[in-house]
Amino acid sequence: MKTKIETLHLENLKKKILSYTQVDDEMVEEQMQFYQRIDLKKGDTLVTPGQLVDYFYYVATGCIYYYKLDEGEQKVLEFYTDDIFFTDLPAYVKGTPSNYYLKASEATVVYAIKKLDAENSFSRSHQLERFGRLSMQEAFIKIFTRVERLNSRTNEERYLRLIKKRPDLFQRVPQYLIASYLGLTPVGLSKLRKRLGKG
Repeated sequence: MKTKIETLHLENLKKKILSYTQVDDEMVEEQMQFYQRIDLKKGDTLVTPGQLVDYFYYVATGCIYYYKLDEGEQKVLEFYTDDIFFTDLPAYVKGTPSNYYLKASEATVVYAIKKLDAENSFSRSHQLERFGRLSMQEAFIKIFTRVERLNSRTNEERYLRLIKKRPDLFQRVPQYLIASYLGLTPVGLSKLRKRLGKG
């Protein structure tokens, strides 16, 4: 028996799928059966380097950060929060071991669908195949545009854009992770915040 919260999560997941393309009810319901709920506590790891990535994920509630260790230092590539599809895309698509971590920065509920189950449903429905393609494209574009921003915008521009686009992150994520995401040191972020009167 599903709880009210779980029913709400699954309704939101269904709406998210339908936001990409129109899919017959029967096909959506069939795919929904393959999603497994995963509850993560703050600090729990979903993917670690060396692991094969066999799942595509949906954040029902919470926050996952995607990072790698570079000479012992965390380099944050992205934050995935409520109502977003995500995975370690290069490892998922190529079927190679991950070079990255996916970790919960707070209590998080994700729903996971196995790659094989997703691909089987795509082969049975062009509508679902379109959803799969568009959701993966979106995940790729997120990472690509972030790298582009790091290279083409000043520290201040990146910081102000993040405040405007994703203000919730500053309440949900430790400052050192936000600093890493912006390509700054924690001290650099602190100085920038003070200078802009946000410290």
